[in-house]
Amino acid sequence: MTQPIRLFVVDDHNLFRRGLIALLSQDPRFEVVGEAGDASAALNAVGRLKPDLILLDNHLPGVSGVQAIGSLKELLPQTRVLMLTVSENEEDLSAGLRAGADGYLLKTIDTADLADSIQRVWEGDSVISPEMLGKLVGLLRRSGPPTEAADTTATPLADTAPLASASAPLAPDERLSSLSPREREILRLIARGHSNKLIARELDIAETTVKIHVQHILRKLDKSTRVHAAVYATERGLT
Repeated sequence: MTQPIRLFVVDDHNLFRRGLIALLSQDPRFEVVGEAGDASAALNAVGRLKPDLILLDNHLPGVSGVQAIGSLKELLPQTRVLMLTVSENEEDLSAGLRAGADGYLLKTIDTADLADSIQRVWEGDSVISPEMLGKLVGLLRRSGPPTEAADTTATPLADTAPLASASAPLAPDERLSSLSPREREILRLIARGHSNKLIARELDIAETTVKIHVQHILRKLDKSTRVHAAVYATERGLT
């Protein structure tokens, strides 16, 4: 049996924090090893407890969650940090991702979706609430078209892993042209922040079919997550 993912919860609202811990503790995939109501207490505890993943609110007394990410990552480089907040501010989103957050979720998320997101982040994925992905797309649009350097310089969630294939990597435009019309259509919806369920509904196809298309899109674009693919598509105007 695999070991449960060891979680640490940071939130200044005691009632929410305790309720969240109670819900997560019911899932055998997780073990909540600690909690804190502010960033200072979190930093004091996580060095000793060494959790696998930290659920971090942004609106904390004193040092905000975004401001604390750098210190948490410096202390525990291998620990994932997943922001769970009420803030729909796009600047908080951008700052969190730039600081090293592995995901950004709103507290309105369904419990089952939160649990699945935690699992995905632990496995190396990056997750963003669909509402916030749309705002990330907006930020990228306002930043202007990509330059030649943008293909080699990391963006907040850029995929910098090398291609597994020994052959020469495709140029960005060649990767995009390798997609089928249906894959381009789905990529466009991903860039707009649509979930697989919404894409399936809009295109009138099965959600499992969408998942298969998404896997093919990520492989062809050499991206590890749908967030990376959304950033890539938005930079190239495919929205």
